[in-house]
Amino acid sequence: MRLKKLIPSIVLLTTLLGLSLGCSKRPRDSAIAKNIQTKAASAIETKDSDIRVIAQHGRVKITGVVKNAAAQQKLEEIAREEPGTTAVDDQTTIASRRPVDNAERLEPQPVVLPEGTALIVRIGQVLGSKKSKTGDSFIATLAQDLNIDGRTAIRRGSAIDGKVLNAKAKGRFKGQGELSLTLTSITVNAKPYSIQTDPLDSTVKGKGKRTAGTTGGGAAGGALIGGIAGGGKGAGIGAVIGGSAGFIGGMITGNNQIEIPIETVLTFQLSSPLTLPKYGE
Repeated sequence: MRLKKLIPSIVLLTTLLGLSLGCSKRPRDSAIAKNIQTKAASAIETKDSDIRVIAQHGRVKITGVVKNAAAQQKLEEIAREEPGTTAVDDQTTIASRRPVDNAERLEPQPVVLPEGTALIVRIGQVLGSKKSKTGDSFIATLAQDLNIDGRTAIRRGSAIDGKVLNAKAKGRFKGQGELSLTLTSITVNAKPYSIQTDPLDSTVKGKGKRTAGTTGGGAAGGALIGGIAGGGKGAGIGAVIGGSAGFIGGMITGNNQIEIPIETVLTFQLSSPLTLPKYGE
């Protein structure tokens, strides 16, 4: 009789002992999280992931950023296969789908063409000490791509406007012929930008004797001579003389006037920096 009364107590104690032993064999949450983190850092698919693993009562929560969907799938697989895991809550995001922060929204830095940058241009009309007048405008195009740090900032063919700073025809018996040019603007992707360049000057006196002067820092002796022989369209593909822009090398006509044929190539230098929004804009 007494044995029958003890049976329920024995069953209860056995059940509690079994539960206790079961709990003691279950891995701790800290160990589960650590193991998953370690395995994720070793697996090829997930080693580059930036994640955090938390385990609580066997429930695993994963947060952070993975590089792709394959890494995300592998991470979930590692977590589910870890002994002691009862559930997996994957809250990771794929890198390309991350919200863009303010730093990533910043526009690329502007492109700055420093003072002294050479602009090699092709003149689009005839200019001369007799033909032109002080204050006249003239047109030109960029003769070759302008590259900064190995990238094209302004493409060949971009439209350029210039101005005749001084034009003076040589007198028949005395005086001298003078011509001075500068550039005023350049169009990049349909948008004009004001520019400032050192003037190109040329003077002729006597019987075709030409002298060169520079203004604004240009070096005398540096020029692009165009249209020396022939003249007219196509005659202005010049050859570089000296190291920098400074005076105009043009054609001297029979009456000792300075003349720059159409398509003459001249080199100007920026006298102040030019800032563009960014490459390709």
